[in-house]
Amino acid sequence: MSGGAARFDLPEVDDFSRTYWDAAAEGRLLLRRCGAAGCGRVHHYPREFCPYCWSEDVRWEEASGRATLYTWSVVHRNDLPPFGERTPYVAAVVDLVEGPRMMSEVVEWGEGKGGGELSVGMGLEVVFREADGFAVPVFRART
Repeated sequence: MSGGAARFDLPEVDDFSRTYWDAAAEGRLLLRRCGAAGCGRVHHYPREFCPYCWSEDVRWEEASGRATLYTWSVVHRNDLPPFGERTPYVAAVVDLVEGPRMMSEVVEWGEGKGGGELSVGMGLEVVFREADGFAVPVFRART
């Protein structure tokens, strides 16, 4: 992170998560898939083990980037920088087509912002917001 005011929208990258954030910078959303016999489940957020069977046989896999909206909340006030500059914004939980549920944000929504009304189950696609050297996955209505 560069100098200046503190930001609360950027990740703290470590050796393990670097692969995820490097892929995001290339416009790719990565998930983790378990390689254990009888499991094979996909999970997100990325962990070094499978949260279902505890196997350490997990590998990175590129997601399709498609999701459906599970739930959301329109945030009208947030005093943490830089969220206050973005209000109102949509904090959301999305169901990726690969199975995992992910917390994110819906962008380009509502009147005057290019989108329409939000609804549970609506189709979404991943896009990436550039912020201080990072690309953060967010979602918009699927076209």
